[in-house]
Amino acid sequence: MYVEKISTFAPDLGYLGMKKIYYAILTMMLVTGLASCGLGKEPELQKTPEEIRLEEINHMDTVELLMRVNPDTIEGHSKLDSLSADAWMLIDDSTGIVISAKNAYCKRYMASITKMMTGLLALENGTMNDTIEITEDVYINKDSRVRLGNAFTMGDLISEMMMISDNDAAYALAKHVAGDTLAFYDLMNRKAMYLGMDSTHFANPNGMPNDNNFSSAADLVKLARYCMRDSAFAAIVGTAEKQIPMLDGRHLDCRNSNALIHTYEGCTGIKTGFTRQAGYCLASQATRDGITLTLVLLNSRSFKSRFVESAAILDYGFRVMKAYKRNSKC
Repeated sequence: MYVEKISTFAPDLGYLGMKKIYYAILTMMLVTGLASCGLGKEPELQKTPEEIRLEEINHMDTVELLMRVNPDTIEGHSKLDSLSADAWMLIDDSTGIVISAKNAYCKRYMASITKMMTGLLALENGTMNDTIEITEDVYINKDSRVRLGNAFTMGDLISEMMMISDNDAAYALAKHVAGDTLAFYDLMNRKAMYLGMDSTHFANPNGMPNDNNFSSAADLVKLARYCMRDSAFAAIVGTAEKQIPMLDGRHLDCRNSNALIHTYEGCTGIKTGFTRQAGYCLASQATRDGITLTLVLLNSRSFKSRFVESAAILDYGFRVMKAYKRNSKC
């Protein structure tokens, strides 16, 4: 009897099993078809603009250029050996291609190029219509255009500091943003870590001589590229001349201390620097024919040489990238 029941139900179990297999195959075919159409997948997370910005500034390619161009054969290369600057890095902004570098990852002092970080943090953390007064506790260097008792809006004081490299303006901005200057230095160093500036330490907001205020050309290129992706920052450092209003109705006539803004075709910034400790320094950016180059040059011999040498490196860089683009089409 038991055997007969098994044999009686066996055909029905076989039919149901085949039906299940059929539906399983059909389901697999449907899933495969959806996958081939790009459906049925987990949606890819979109990168935020800030994630893209960080990825771009940290991308430095030292290989791609050599696959397309021999930089040694490009006009201007032989001049690089005779430059007085102790360190630099030149990079193509859109691709991250490193065009030229010397001692780019070595620790160097940066003088007032420090103010790029000060200006950036002030723009990111401040209210541009706030009033900032130059008080005794920030009137330290006394070598600047601002004077004790002067008052500005925050936005105007940032412009004044970046355009003419005002040291006491940097102290005033640091205090206003963070409550005191020491807290501001902490903000500077945390931002440096966030940007991947592994060879950098900030110890003041203006770059005055201090053994603990240092960076490298490569790190400062990262900072420069990050800053220039802020439209407000880029507008400030790209301004050639401006009357900076004070709250008492007077104005400060400011002419950008970066000579390349006035003399080099396509220059859009960025910041000069000088101390005896650091030498003559310049962070610059220029755009020609759709090519944007960013350069940080450190410890040049003289006031004039930092501009002449930066222009020579930029000229060389534009020739290299034109050759690279031309060869990439072949």
